[in-house]
Amino acid sequence: MTSPALDILRRIFGYPCFRGQQAAIVEQLVAGGDALVLMPTGGGKSLCYQIPALLRPGVGVVVSPLIALMQDQVDALRQAGINAAFLNSSQDFRSLVDTERRLMTGELELIYVAPERLLGDRFVGLIEELVARQRVALFAIDEAHCVSQWGHDFRPEYLQLGELQQRFPGVPRIALTATADQLTRQEIITRLRLEEARLFVASFDRPNIRYLIVERDNPRKQLLAFLGNHRGEAGIVYCLSRRKVDETAAWLTAQGIAALPYHAGLAAGDRQLHQQRFLREDGLVMVATIAFGMGIDKPDVRFVAHLDLPKSLEAYYQETGRAGRDGDAAEAWMTYGLNDVVIHRQMIEDSSAPAEQKRVERQKLDSMLAYCEAAGCRRVLLLNHFGEDTVPCGNCDVCLDPPLVWDGTVAAQKVLSAALRTGQRFGAGHLIDILRGKATDKVKQFGHDRLPTFGVGTEIDELGWRSVFRQLLAAGVIEADAQAYGALKLTDSARPILKGEVGLKLRRRIDRPQARDTRSKVVAGSGGRPRANDSPLVARLRQWRSDKAREQGVPAYVILHDRALQEIAALLPDSPSGLLAVPGIGLAKAQRYGDELLALIAARA
Repeated sequence: MTSPALDILRRIFGYPCFRGQQAAIVEQLVAGGDALVLMPTGGGKSLCYQIPALLRPGVGVVVSPLIALMQDQVDALRQAGINAAFLNSSQDFRSLVDTERRLMTGELELIYVAPERLLGDRFVGLIEELVARQRVALFAIDEAHCVSQWGHDFRPEYLQLGELQQRFPGVPRIALTATADQLTRQEIITRLRLEEARLFVASFDRPNIRYLIVERDNPRKQLLAFLGNHRGEAGIVYCLSRRKVDETAAWLTAQGIAALPYHAGLAAGDRQLHQQRFLREDGLVMVATIAFGMGIDKPDVRFVAHLDLPKSLEAYYQETGRAGRDGDAAEAWMTYGLNDVVIHRQMIEDSSAPAEQKRVERQKLDSMLAYCEAAGCRRVLLLNHFGEDTVPCGNCDVCLDPPLVWDGTVAAQKVLSAALRTGQRFGAGHLIDILRGKATDKVKQFGHDRLPTFGVGTEIDELGWRSVFRQLLAAGVIEADAQAYGALKLTDSARPILKGEVGLKLRRRIDRPQARDTRSKVVAGSGGRPRANDSPLVARLRQWRSDKAREQGVPAYVILHDRALQEIAALLPDSPSGLLAVPGIGLAKAQRYGDELLALIAARA
C-alpha cells in the first residue's frame, strides 16, 4: 500500500520514489519532530518540508533569505497545483494584505517569508492566531548556515530564529543547508535551539561536477579557453571585487559571450533585472561577486568559474555547487595565484572581527590553499573536509592528469634562507628575483644582490618558484604577514626543514594544455550523466517551453526541467498516463500541458 507521502510525491511532484533520506525526513516532520538536514545542492531538500506541509494540518511557513528564491519556488509550486505565496518587500500593500487574507482563511498550503519579517510584530500576531487554531503545519528554515557568524553567508536576522522554539514549541521545525562543517553545524544547532532535533547528513559528494584548478598565468586567456568548451551554456564566473566583475563582464561581451555583471554596487533594479535574465534566458554567463548565488535554483548551470580564490572550502563548495543541479555533467574551474592569499589575509586582518574569528578565518584560508596545492584527488580532500571518507574519483584534474612529485627540500631551504637573510620583510616577487639572480633596482637598492642566496635558484623558472612558494604557504612553513604588506615570514615548521631534519615533497608545476575539451565522458560510476546533443524533438520542446515561460513570466525550468524534456524525447509517451511516467510531471502539469506536449510528440516526424 502506497504511503500518503509517496502518493503526494508521485501525484503532485511527478517522481516515482524518494531519494536517500528524504522519506525518513518527511516521516520525522509529519510525526511532529524537529530535523536538521545537511544535503547537497540538487539533493531534493525542498521536498523534505513541502510534502510534510501538505500532509499536516495548516500552512507550512518557510523562511528564505532571498526574494528571487521565494518567487521561483512559489512559481514552481503553483505549476504543480499547490497553493503557495510569499511575503517580502517586493510586494505592494494591496498584494501584502491579500496574501495575509489568504493565509488566515486557510487558502494557502505554503508561505515563504523573509527572516526579518517572520518575527516582526505584524506577522507574529498572525502566526500566533493560526497556532492557537492548530493551523501551522511546520516551520522550515532554508539556508540555515546563514545563522553562523563564522560562515561566508552570515545574516544577522537569522539569529532571532531561535525564538521559534520558545514561542511555538508545538510546531515542528526543520533547518536545511547544503554546506556545513562541524563548527557551522554545531552553531546551527545551538543558535536555532535544535539540540533535540534529529540530524540527517547526506553525502556531500556531487559526482557530476568535475573539479579543475589551474595556476594563474594569463587569467583572461585561461578563462576564454575554458569557456570555449561551454559555448551557449549557462554559467557563473566569480570575482573578488566589483571592479573586476564589471571589467570581466564587459570583456566577455566583447569576445562574443553573452555576459552580465552582478554585485552589491549595482542599482537594485539592475541587479534584479540581471538575475531575472540569468534565470529566464538560456546560455547567459553571470559574472559576479559572492553577493550572487545563494539559493539560485537554476538547474542547468553547466559551469562555475573562479577567477579569484574563495576564502574557504565552505564558500568554494557552496559556490561550485550551483553547477549541475540537474545531475548532468558540469564543471567547476578555478585559477589562482599567490597574491590571492596575500589579499585575503589583508582583508582578514583589516576587518573588525574579534581575534578568535580572525583565527578561524585564517585556518579556513589555509585549508583552501592546501586544497589547491594538493597532489591528491580533489574530491577526496573536499569531502574529507566535511567529515566524509571516499576514494579517488577519477573525475577531477588531479585524477585525470596526476601531477609529478619531487623532493623540494633543497628548494625550500633556499626560500627560507632568502627570507631570513632579508629580514622576513619582503614578498614572493622580491625573493624570487634574489633566488633567480635578477639584479633589479629594488634588489640592488637593498644590497640583496650581494647576499649568499643571490642567484642560487636559477635552475627553476619564475612560475616554478611561485609554485614552490604557494606550496610552502599551504604547508604552513611560511606565512604572509598582512601587517607588512604580504611579507613572508617563517613559522615554527620551517626550522627542521632548514636544518635538514625533515624532507619536503612538492608537486611539480605542469604546463597543462589550455583549450582541451575537459568535458570528455564522465567516468563510469561517477554518478554524472554526460549531456546528450539535443534531438530535433528536444529542440522543439525547448522552444515550446520558452514560449510558455515567456507567456507566464516565469523561468523556463519552472515549466519543465531539461531532464523532463529529454525523458519525453526518449519515452515518446502517447497518452496522458504516459506523460505521468516522466519524472517531474505530476497531475497538474499533465492536465495543464498534456495536450500540447502530446501534439508535439505526435508531430515529431
